[in-house]
Amino acid sequence: MSRIADMLDAVEAEGRGAFVGYLPLGYPDLRTSIEAAVTLAENGADILELGPPYSDPVMDGAIIQEATHTALANGFRLRDLFPAVKEITERTGVPVLVMTYWNPVVQYGVDRYADDLAAAGGAGLITPDITPDAAAEWIAASERTGLDRVFLAAPTSTDERLDLIVRASTGFVYTVSTMGITGERAQLDAAARTLVARLRDHGCEHACVGIGISNADQVAGVLDYADGAIVGTALVRALRDGGLDGLAATARGLAAGTSA
Repeated sequence: MSRIADMLDAVEAEGRGAFVGYLPLGYPDLRTSIEAAVTLAENGADILELGPPYSDPVMDGAIIQEATHTALANGFRLRDLFPAVKEITERTGVPVLVMTYWNPVVQYGVDRYADDLAAAGGAGLITPDITPDAAAEWIAASERTGLDRVFLAAPTSTDERLDLIVRASTGFVYTVSTMGITGERAQLDAAARTLVARLRDHGCEHACVGIGISNADQVAGVLDYADGAIVGTALVRALRDGGLDGLAATARGLAAGTSA
């Protein structure tokens, strides 16, 4: 069973694609970040992707790095993750994936992390900096707890690597739209479409595309060939510049692209 795959199937049955929204936990403070996640869910996000701040966010662009540094400076600690996820899932019913670098999971303890996330109602992990062949402990823990494990595929991935990623992932494969760090881009790399097609050839049932998506037209374009569009930087910018009201308006605008 996969709560994420079930959600993607339900969205498809409605004749549209999924809007996956990312926000960093603890930004600008823990309480506001919880309210922001609830706001996102109430304004069109089908799946929430929440990122505990990390001191060395190598994949994140400037806006998300700024937000995570603020969250850490304001006192966010990993122990805050699980109560936050619990409150968000109880208030929204929207499945929550945690986007985390691997070192905090190891430091916390892989089995302990999986148990605490499952107990909090979380749906699984997106792990950008660990590959399936190095993730045996996490794969075992996720199978034991029923959590989804979302690995990343990039345009540079070999066919052998894509086959491994598809077999190891549950929920969906996080399809990196373009090489580089997160951030808004005027035009998405056409390599994303090719990559999703390659993933389908390897038996991938669900592929969601992220990095660089920032408006409803881009959401609609991605959903022409993928199951979900992942948006992060545009939402963090909206929260930073417009608070919860600005975030709600941006989320509604992006969600409009799911049925375009």
